[in-house]
Amino acid sequence: MTATAAPALAPDLEAALRRLKLAAVRRLAPEVLVTARTQRWPPEDLLRTLLEAELGARDASNARARLRAAEFPVRKTLEEFRVAESSIPRATFDYLASLEWIRARENLCLVGPAGTGKSHSLIALGHAAVEAGFRVRYFAAASLVEALYRGLADNSVGRLIESLLRADLVICDDLGFAPLDDTGAQLLFRFVAAAYERRSLGVASHWPFESWGRFLPEHTTAVALLDRLLHHSVVVVTSGDSYRMKEARARGGGPTALP
Repeated sequence: MTATAAPALAPDLEAALRRLKLAAVRRLAPEVLVTARTQRWPPEDLLRTLLEAELGARDASNARARLRAAEFPVRKTLEEFRVAESSIPRATFDYLASLEWIRARENLCLVGPAGTGKSHSLIALGHAAVEAGFRVRYFAAASLVEALYRGLADNSVGRLIESLLRADLVICDDLGFAPLDDTGAQLLFRFVAAAYERRSLGVASHWPFESWGRFLPEHTTAVALLDRLLHHSVVVVTSGDSYRMKEARARGGGPTALP
């Protein structure tokens, strides 16, 4: 025995819901109205059910839009991160996972060798922030500088920086992977200075802070950038063998641990 399809909404109701852009209500109302009549719901329960459905659908749609805008290279989650095997203290990890540092407009700076969980942490925290309703943008450091260079070329770098800082969190991964020239360093400083005390930055670098002069050509630029980046910041220094190398060795395909 097949269930009888719920009767369609009256044309004027259908048109009104379309005009008000209440897509979830329009989709669910026929069946909900049948249920409400059958079970004799109070009017407020009917209204509450339809509004909750619309709000839930819009929240899910907004979350998908924020996730697309973030442009993460891969999906990583905090649940996947093996805290016990990492060098990140549990108390620090729990604070970061709470996302209070984003609400407080603090920065997160992770420094340490390759493969010690920096990128995983940043991307996973970025995904958690998106799910919590924050706007996030992810960049590899080279891509961020390239974007700023393009803005410099057409005199739109100021507008570009303001556009990027509409996000609550901007992630800059692999900073220092390639050295910057004077112009690139100045553009990066301009971006960090604009974000200072306004937005949270998440930065990862394999260079310890005292070695940032290796990829920033001017000592004064490095000092000024670090001054703003670290003033309100959670600093995490990672250590140990690369997770990727350990997994490769476990599969029998990687080199032995480096001293």
